[in-house]
Amino acid sequence: MLALTREWVEKAEGDFLTAQREYRARNAPNYDAVSFHSQQCVEKYLKALLQESNLVFGKTHDLAILLNHLLISRPAWSLDLPAMRTLSAYAVELRYPGNAADKAMAKSALALCKEFRIKARSELGLEIKN
Repeated sequence: MLALTREWVEKAEGDFLTAQREYRARNAPNYDAVSFHSQQCVEKYLKALLQESNLVFGKTHDLAILLNHLLISRPAWSLDLPAMRTLSAYAVELRYPGNAADKAMAKSALALCKEFRIKARSELGLEIKN
């Protein structure tokens, strides 16, 4: 694995752990943070996959755009586009007044994150860990 790919994976795992920890918080869980860090985890795994495949990608938080770059080598992953569009909204929208995640949204975001994380780790030849 390329060194930069490993760095993306490490950052993705940090976001995954943060999302899980915040979702399990007993006192005042921050569902915006769960949703945001779930999106960030997926974004960084997409960038790890792109990096490992030597595919060029720009600075973007739009998961559908990132996934579209991967579809060149993984056309079956087009099934993930609806989930990527859903998660992409959490990169920016939830950080501003007027928008807030509730428990159901956070649960859904974390579930999408977990599903994609397993797929990405498998593709990268990494152990699937909780």
